[in-house]
Amino acid sequence: MSKGLKGYFVAGLLVVVPLYITVYVLALIVRFMDSIFAIVPASLQPDTYLPFHIPGLGMLFTIAGIFVVGVLATNIFGRWVLKIAERVVSRLPILRMVYNASKQFLETFFSKEHDGFRKVVLVEFPRKGAYSIGFLTGKTRGEVKEKTPENTVNVFIPTTPNPTSGFYIIVAESEVVPLDMKVEDAFKVLMTGGMVVPDGKAGFKVIAPQRVS
Repeated sequence: MSKGLKGYFVAGLLVVVPLYITVYVLALIVRFMDSIFAIVPASLQPDTYLPFHIPGLGMLFTIAGIFVVGVLATNIFGRWVLKIAERVVSRLPILRMVYNASKQFLETFFSKEHDGFRKVVLVEFPRKGAYSIGFLTGKTRGEVKEKTPENTVNVFIPTTPNPTSGFYIIVAESEVVPLDMKVEDAFKVLMTGGMVVPDGKAGFKVIAPQRVS
């Protein structure tokens, strides 16, 4: 009986906790986006004309603004303005580092010219015989490539349960084992410590912890 109650509790926990975290993060994002109206004059703020506050308006305006900037950045005039702005930023030491790092980071995820975080791999880390799930971020270039005896690749290995931090390693291309697992599925495995793994078909299996003898 106690095992059945424990199973029900664990099943409920697996549903409630991710849902709570998702709602909490979404609420933080909405509040942060709404705060952008603080820099807008009161005469232009929606709350001045609406009888009640509508949460999420800041997010809608931000998304619309990003869309407009994207449209402008894809035409000739917009690209010309963007180049001028980048030249100005490139002359400011601190802003240059922040801007270039942020731009390269986003291009890694969204640009079709980059393969970073689009392929899940398996590597022996942190020692021989111990395997870790990682993300292939590209082939090694520059001085590192010149000083390695064979073809090497860059791999980012996230930590568990917080995959935003991790280890950057350079490993021989022949020692990397490609996986068919999607990036989203790999993050689920990492964030649950291996308790939720893809079954190789269309769904996931929840692996109950077992005692190691």
